[in-house]
Amino acid sequence: MSALHDELIKILEDETLTPYFQPIVSIVHKKIIGYEALIRGPSDSPLYTPFVLFTTADQINLSNKLEYLSREISLKHYADLDIPEKLFINVSPAVLLHPDFKQTIASHFQSQLGLTPSSVVIEITEHQVTDNYLHMRDMIKHCRDMGFQIALDDLGSGYSGLRLWTEIQPDYVKIDKHFITDLHQDEVKLNFVRSIQTVAGSIGCQVIAEGVETEEEFEAVKKLGICYAQGFYFAKPTAIPLRKLDIGLLHTGEAWYMRARPLPTVTAAHIAKKIRPLPSATLITEVLEWFQAYKDLSFLPLVDDDKPTGIIQRDHFFATLFSSRYGLELYGKKPVQLFVDKLPLSFEQNTPLEWVSQQLTSTISHDKAFIVTDNGNYIGIGTVWGLLEEITRQQIHYAQHANPLTLLPGSVPVNDYINRLLAGQQPFAVGYFDLDNFKPFNDVYGYNAGDNIIKAVADTLRQQIGNSCGLVGHIGGDDFIVVFTCDNWLHCCQDVLARFASQVPHYYRPEDVAAGGIYAEDRAGIPCFFPLISLSAGIVAPDMTSQCQSHVEVADLAANAKKTAKQSTGNSYFVKGEAKAGECLCGFQ
Repeated sequence: MSALHDELIKILEDETLTPYFQPIVSIVHKKIIGYEALIRGPSDSPLYTPFVLFTTADQINLSNKLEYLSREISLKHYADLDIPEKLFINVSPAVLLHPDFKQTIASHFQSQLGLTPSSVVIEITEHQVTDNYLHMRDMIKHCRDMGFQIALDDLGSGYSGLRLWTEIQPDYVKIDKHFITDLHQDEVKLNFVRSIQTVAGSIGCQVIAEGVETEEEFEAVKKLGICYAQGFYFAKPTAIPLRKLDIGLLHTGEAWYMRARPLPTVTAAHIAKKIRPLPSATLITEVLEWFQAYKDLSFLPLVDDDKPTGIIQRDHFFATLFSSRYGLELYGKKPVQLFVDKLPLSFEQNTPLEWVSQQLTSTISHDKAFIVTDNGNYIGIGTVWGLLEEITRQQIHYAQHANPLTLLPGSVPVNDYINRLLAGQQPFAVGYFDLDNFKPFNDVYGYNAGDNIIKAVADTLRQQIGNSCGLVGHIGGDDFIVVFTCDNWLHCCQDVLARFASQVPHYYRPEDVAAGGIYAEDRAGIPCFFPLISLSAGIVAPDMTSQCQSHVEVADLAANAKKTAKQSTGNSYFVKGEAKAGECLCGFQ
């Protein structure tokens, strides 16, 4: 221990600590909103990692000194880097409750660093027993009075996290990474995080998911409606902080939606109203005159340098301004930005409307309007009412073209989808699935049994394809179209045929199954023996669909491929294009 003790003393005396910064990301606004400051010892030291560094300090009663120095160095580097986003700094309860804390925290901001408390969020780390809640509340109030925001770190890992949450009422609560790891496949963790999100929403607290490391974890966090995230998935802590976020990391769900669903043909740009914005520095009296001049104006966007900074809602503006007798006198000469408590929700103009709807319903703020942008620059404003109206129109349109038996999209939405993929030059394969020996079965067993077979095909396609792999359409009778947007389209087709082959015997009488088929009249009225129903699939590979100009050409290729597939007996497929051209697969009897 003496060697580590001496090493720590030397580090503290020489101030050889290095701050690392890890970004905290807004999932909704798709940008970095802050950085957590993390400290490291010298790279060649056994005290390099924070765990060993702070554990050693705890054991020799130097924790407070180490934490003070870490905070001071982090603030200095943050100021030198001139970072506009907030800095999240860790403060332990022991340090927060120390008699010297008020003086030391003030000294950091009375220096020549040029920092203000409003640019810093104090993270309360709760890894030790905390029971002096009265003193804790007083210190938190003091910090807030100075201008700091408060965060509760690692909720779920400490001794009394929920009690501390209710006592200090933080602006942010960070869920411990234990509950985020494998969140997508752990129902217990999902329920826990969902509960935290619900509580936070009810008291106006923002949730930050820590330890997001995989795309699956990020998707799970996003689906729960959590607005902020932090973890290796976005960036590891670095001495020079990441300044620009890879937006592609946040568009995984949107990319899937664009790829896999036929409905979002209308984008945010279609419902954007081009309302003239005002700068956020506009005086409140001028905004009042603006609303009085334009009686139909319900929302007023605020934009600075083409970037949206806020939305003023007419009803809220008037209610706030005239809630007191002297409201206009108090606020009239102040900038309207005082009425803005958060950045507005914004969506790029090519964002599908169903994705916009999903994001609006998953946030805790219940915004009634949002900004539409082009590469981040303001182009218009959308409203929830306009969004619902357009989505309803779309749903009615596509419902008119859905197959009444299976409720799958019909030829119109399928053709629209194919044309969009072609226009976007997105690779895709097409499978044309058709039943063999269906008419004899329908004649012998009746139309109700025939409908059941058709529904069985639809269910098999839904289950084996899935939204993440393609669009399943029912274009009439016993004909189905699948637009594959995944890479493993051939494997999916094989799974469909194998699955259907295993189900078919259940729709025949045992004696017919034993005989391998049924006797029925052919189209000329001549009695013939017909094997059990099978499924044929003609597939057009991506290298062939990419050469087409419209859905008409794709349909012709698919029809020819299906015709070839039906020349083989039993459940079979034929692929047109790529190295697999001409390949047939049988044997799923």
